[in-house]
Amino acid sequence: MKIEEYLKSLPESIVSGEEVQLPEKSFRDIFNFLKLEKNDIFYHLGCGDGTGIAIALKEYQVRKAVGIDNNPDKIKLAKNILDKNKMQGKLICDDIQNVNISDATAILFWFTNEDIINNMMNKFKDLKEGTRIITIWGPLPDCLPEKVKFPYIINLVPFKKANSLQEQVLAVFGVKCIDFVTAWEFAERYTKAISIPEIENDRFLTIIQTLVIWINAKNLGVSCGEKIPESIKTYIDIMKTHFNIDFEHLLK
Repeated sequence: MKIEEYLKSLPESIVSGEEVQLPEKSFRDIFNFLKLEKNDIFYHLGCGDGTGIAIALKEYQVRKAVGIDNNPDKIKLAKNILDKNKMQGKLICDDIQNVNISDATAILFWFTNEDIINNMMNKFKDLKEGTRIITIWGPLPDCLPEKVKFPYIINLVPFKKANSLQEQVLAVFGVKCIDFVTAWEFAERYTKAISIPEIENDRFLTIIQTLVIWINAKNLGVSCGEKIPESIKTYIDIMKTHFNIDFEHLLK
């Protein structure tokens, strides 16, 4: 099957990130990169079980922490965590597109739905100057990142507009062109960031992400050289032979 068909066969909640809970270490990496501090008003859009809100309050002592999620079960879990630790965070059960976030100084935003992302961009553009929005894997649409510690990307208000998708991609990777080693390294960083230590299929996920990164770079004209690296050919063959997942049609 084509890679697109394989991804569609996965539960929507997994593909969208709805059921992906970041480990505590990742939250600390994110908050350290954001330089989260006592004066910050932190929003976690899609807060899940509230772990990030709890860490922001307890360890980084932010002035205010707000978690928003449209899943009442997740909000209930988050409330239990805050109550257990006697912390005063604000939890909102609603669609993030409906909530006023104008007082935010730091935001964690990790969504894949294009409609949600595009609608939120209108809110983000109106935020106060200097507000940091941290995303995972990719920057906000048409924007150049302020800082990158892949897979974490800081977008700063007002946003810097990218002249092209090629410019944006190379700014994220911090290289002049993308080769197999770069694709593998960044895929591995992403897999480790979103996975718990006990995960068993991290290499499988890393291979998929590596192929996606390199093939996209190739099709955008920002890969290193015209030839397909032998390592890429090998992994394409492995995915097709052993997992019946086809990537070859993506090569233009």
